[in-house]
Amino acid sequence: MVRLLSWLFGFGVFCGVIVLGAVSYYVWSLSEDLPDYTVLMDYQPPVTTRVHAADGTLLAEFARERRLFQPVETIPPMVIEAFLSAEDKDFYSHFGIDIAGVFRAARDNVMQTIDGGAGSLVGASTITQQVAKNFLLTSDQTWDRKIKEAILALRIENAMSKDKILELYLNEIYLGLNSYGVAAAALNYFDKGLYELTYAEAAYLAALPKGPSNYHPFRQPEAAIERRNWVLDRMAENGYVTLEEAEAYKAENLNVIPRQGGSQLYSAEYFTEEVRRQLASIYGFDTLYGGGMSVRTSLDPQMQLHARKALMDGLIAYDQRQGFHAVEATIELGEDWGQALAEVPPLSDVPEWTLAVVLEMENNSARIGLRPTIDVDGGVSPDRVTGTLPGSAVSWVSRPLSELLNVGDVVYVEPVAGEDGVYTLRQVPEVGGALVAMDPRTGRVLAMVGGFSFAESEFNRATQAMRQPGSSFKPIVYAAALDNGYTPASVILDAPLSIANADGTFWEPENYARQFYGPQTLRRGIELSRNVMTVRLAQDLGIPMIEEYARLFGVYDEMPNVLAMALGAGETTVLRMTAAYSTIANGGRKITPTLIDRIQDRYGETIYQHDERLCEGCEQPEWRGQGIPTIIDTRQQVLDPMTAYQITSMMEGVVQRGTGTAVRSVGRPVAGKTGTTNDYKDAWFVGFTPELAVGVYVGYDTPRNMGSSYTGGELAAPIFADFVSAALEGVPPTQFRMPPGMHTDWIDPVTGVGIVAGGSGVEEAFKPGTGPNLTTSVIGINSQAFDNIQTGATQQPAFNPGGLF
Repeated sequence: MVRLLSWLFGFGVFCGVIVLGAVSYYVWSLSEDLPDYTVLMDYQPPVTTRVHAADGTLLAEFARERRLFQPVETIPPMVIEAFLSAEDKDFYSHFGIDIAGVFRAARDNVMQTIDGGAGSLVGASTITQQVAKNFLLTSDQTWDRKIKEAILALRIENAMSKDKILELYLNEIYLGLNSYGVAAAALNYFDKGLYELTYAEAAYLAALPKGPSNYHPFRQPEAAIERRNWVLDRMAENGYVTLEEAEAYKAENLNVIPRQGGSQLYSAEYFTEEVRRQLASIYGFDTLYGGGMSVRTSLDPQMQLHARKALMDGLIAYDQRQGFHAVEATIELGEDWGQALAEVPPLSDVPEWTLAVVLEMENNSARIGLRPTIDVDGGVSPDRVTGTLPGSAVSWVSRPLSELLNVGDVVYVEPVAGEDGVYTLRQVPEVGGALVAMDPRTGRVLAMVGGFSFAESEFNRATQAMRQPGSSFKPIVYAAALDNGYTPASVILDAPLSIANADGTFWEPENYARQFYGPQTLRRGIELSRNVMTVRLAQDLGIPMIEEYARLFGVYDEMPNVLAMALGAGETTVLRMTAAYSTIANGGRKITPTLIDRIQDRYGETIYQHDERLCEGCEQPEWRGQGIPTIIDTRQQVLDPMTAYQITSMMEGVVQRGTGTAVRSVGRPVAGKTGTTNDYKDAWFVGFTPELAVGVYVGYDTPRNMGSSYTGGELAAPIFADFVSAALEGVPPTQFRMPPGMHTDWIDPVTGVGIVAGGSGVEEAFKPGTGPNLTTSVIGINSQAFDNIQTGATQQPAFNPGGLF
């Protein structure tokens, strides 16, 4: 018997050794191809890129995984306590594997199986094991993966501190709503920073790692509250809160307020999207959506609101004069018109308007039902609100509403101020447009509107639409002339001109009024936008010279060598034209327009800044009696400052006496130029004050005639005036400053000859060595003929079938 027992014991030991060896070999083979856990030491998780306005307002967040990295030292203790209670209460005492937890989980699973339970089995993974799985392994439910997870957990615990492991976990864990990490989750669920969370909110976040979709705050609110309360019970059990406090927190609602993604300022969608494009082009999409950059832009939020309103009002005013287009949609009313109306998507960035359906129609009045609100989970509110749409409230429509609308038609409406339940009819303009506002001293874009609604069309007409600038290009031609021997008093002949083309045909440029006015000074030519004068001037200067100026000003990269280009026949963008005018406004320093002031990486290091000026003395950490720092402007001087002042003064005349008189309402010094293209397809006004440069463009996306009365002075200039008046309200007017060394003389605006001050004369600025005309040299005819030519009418009639002006 003893021998048998000895043999059995020996055989058991032998088998045990065999099994132990097999297990050891199995574990060794799994450990051979384990991922390198040391990468966790230098792990850089994808972090959300955040874009801010100039005043710090958050504009947008860009991320594939919305994550804000939070060092463990800055995570509030109650957040850590909530996660430890929910996930691994013995985290700080075990060595990576919770042996007691494993036995508890095994016991619970056995008991559940005996009792016939069908639920999922209880796990025993520690936070360290979850780090190993989340960072280095897959989520496959296999023994191989579990063993690898345990081995990696032991190695990670040996190599890293507990706090570092916890930091990795709390910043990597997925918590639903595209939230990765606790900091992002706090923002996305509660629109709060971590330090602002309550115990109940922290407990809800700690409830999510087991399955965010199972505890969705809107689809599974009861399960979410139950799981949150379980976490609060565990926190009380572990001594982090008292039982009384836990009960009080459990009585709270979830209070989830999902954070909006994309652009956070509804008026700045075009600006934000342009910033996104630029960041992607510079750094690539991986860095944009995961690099954690902090981007400070040049946007002025208040000015952006003014820009949006001015452009929208201008487009709406023009569009309403064209009459009613069509309804937005037509629906079957059925038993619940609200449900059907809710399926028609509104313009999310035009909150002033709401969609409504015509419920009843009687003569010139309609009873309408307003689109019900939609909650964050997509549910339709049961409330149904109705109102009245009387024809008397729709002044821009001359026909009775019954001829335009039918029951079931969906239209946009806006409340009538002071009349409860009464609405007026609105429609999305078919015409497009853009407005850019820029600091002329730096090129910082302060406001940008690329169309009526970004939700309707993401096409940015400020940066992407290539359109003919028309006569708004003429200041570039005149600047070239003033830089090369001409003065504002120089006289050019305005008379018929025929130019032979290469194919044997002839081009005969015309003025707006299809009349000719004889000899005219340069000032008068730009104020009244004389086309033929400009072509003669371009002939004398040569197109290569104008092309060089256009390139230096940034209007065109390459300009065809044809005379029509002097009249703005090329194509450019509103942003480029505004930057060109900014160059004139700041005294001739080349402007590089920018939407981005500074970019910092995830560590706070500046990796880009727009301002490249040198600052001598700025490196001093503190003042020790030294002089003030000196800013050295290294930008290229592309225009003589004296020339810049002369062309500015001439464009002031455009506003005071010329084609841009609609801008006089601004009530401060303004220089600018109108532009209108063939067949009235494009209307421009580009101008500036000493503080602000602004470009406005209006036109259909598919170019077509807007009507013979809609020139740049009639359509774009009022938008410019409305915006500048609002943007600079309260800012004291500033005069344009004349550079030292220049002198002024009073001249006759027709002949350029010096006169006694006053009367109908104009005070003109001259460079040293130049002055009013003594003997007039007229390009195209001899000087003696000048005395016999009388100028024609100076007012422009309202029709011109051809030509750029």
